[in-house]
Amino acid sequence: MNAAQLLEDSLLVIWNDRDANRRLAAMSSVYASDIAFFEGHGAEPITGHQAINELITKLQAEWPVEFQFKLTKPAQANKAVQLITWQLGADGALPVATGADVAIVENGLIKGLYLFLDRAEKA
Repeated sequence: MNAAQLLEDSLLVIWNDRDANRRLAAMSSVYASDIAFFEGHGAEPITGHQAINELITKLQAEWPVEFQFKLTKPAQANKAVQLITWQLGADGALPVATGADVAIVENGLIKGLYLFLDRAEKA
């Protein structure tokens, strides 16, 4: 298994799934129950599976249905820290957003998730 599989699953399995119930079920094998998701510097963290699931539902409602996250290079891990870089958009089109996610893993699950947004354009 890839050393950063949890973070890949966070993006590719959870954030790409448009079914809220399936997403919520998948979270228990990827995220700690009290996970904190930090969208940006100064913003309050979004905490717990339900709150993150609601955020994903809200964001996906703003995106065309063909938008998917894709890794831009293989995921990396260093001890309890995992890193992925990604892009968001439709296949064959320029991405509307690019960025990186950093995860802090504790007891085999993601405890902290940090978003670093490079670029975002209006879809």
